[in-house]
Amino acid sequence: MGEKTVGVVGGGILGVAIAREIVRRRPGTEVVVLEKEDRLAAHQTGHNSGVVHAGIYYKPGSLKAELCTRGRLLLREFCAEHAIAYDECGKLVVAVDASEMERFDTLERTATANGVPGLRRLSSAEISEVEPHATGLAALHSPATAITDYVGITRAIADEVVSSGGEVRLSSPVTGIRREAGRVLVQVAGGGAPLAVDHLVVAAGLQSDRVAALVDGDPSPAILPFRGEYLAVSRTKQELVRGMVYPVPDPQYPFLGVHFTRRVSGELEVGPNAVLATQREGYRRRDVSAADLRDVLTYPGFWHLARAHWRTGIDEVIGSASMRAFMRKASRYVPEIGAADVVRAGSGVRAQAVDRDGSLVDDFRIVQADGVTLVRNAPSPAATSSLAIAAHVVDQTWA
Repeated sequence: MGEKTVGVVGGGILGVAIAREIVRRRPGTEVVVLEKEDRLAAHQTGHNSGVVHAGIYYKPGSLKAELCTRGRLLLREFCAEHAIAYDECGKLVVAVDASEMERFDTLERTATANGVPGLRRLSSAEISEVEPHATGLAALHSPATAITDYVGITRAIADEVVSSGGEVRLSSPVTGIRREAGRVLVQVAGGGAPLAVDHLVVAAGLQSDRVAALVDGDPSPAILPFRGEYLAVSRTKQELVRGMVYPVPDPQYPFLGVHFTRRVSGELEVGPNAVLATQREGYRRRDVSAADLRDVLTYPGFWHLARAHWRTGIDEVIGSASMRAFMRKASRYVPEIGAADVVRAGSGVRAQAVDRDGSLVDDFRIVQADGVTLVRNAPSPAATSSLAIAAHVVDQTWA
């Protein structure tokens, strides 16, 4: 590796994982992580459901399938080494009516091809053996699907970066990037001399397209922010779900549908939905940014997407506005938990990359050119896959 200094833009789990992989495998390299917020894991990493995926959903042979499988094992090992909560509470993916069975069968074939450990197909009667209060025609049981603390993992990874000689700079938003004399100059808000690095890795999540545009001027694929809202189940009903209960997903979308998820803290949540957010980092329905809305409305891909899927969009908005509508979907799987048993909880925002033709970018998308590596799409299962994605980035960049 000729590079002696590497910059990483983004202080979520993926950015710090890439920094850690570099300092571990390339001793002597100076690594600097630039995070615009005053803390690590401030956005997607700190607002997701905490699920460690086992590889059920992803197209066999895709980067998602490969890196999720490898990443889960690396993550489990990391948590064991650092005494971070990691609970293999398992997951059921449940088909509740006959119209879902074709998609269910396809999902089973996908999960089998991906080598999901311990996967079992359950009959209607067998569902209650795993989740006594869940109902359905059939289910896939994934006992290796787990829950963890991704914020704690991110901090532990960052500690390793710093203890190995790397640096993490918080409150350091990147405002400019240019190439000059064989190096990459990174300007941070607040003035001062730019940071000069031999190579730059951009893993900026919700801002990944904007930071990438500073490099190559290309706004595509653009990030469309989708807010996912959660409801918290009352303590009197929390024990009705032992692990996780998911619907059979619609293959048209990368979202997995509203589901029941246990947290490592013990709470039980329902969600998330998927509503177009009116602010890139807008975690509340009232959060609105005129600039962010302008970017969405002037991007051709949004209008292609909207024309194709407007009915689904309206349905998601209705579910966002009404807890009764939200829970109508979830209660199909666990009928004893209804709208009276939940309160509004937190939310997250998913950075979904969309091509100019309106196509939702499904697989991880990582590109490299002239001293810069851009992670342009890394939605779920990126947290699960983070340590494996980091190894992939280092392998591809410095092979």
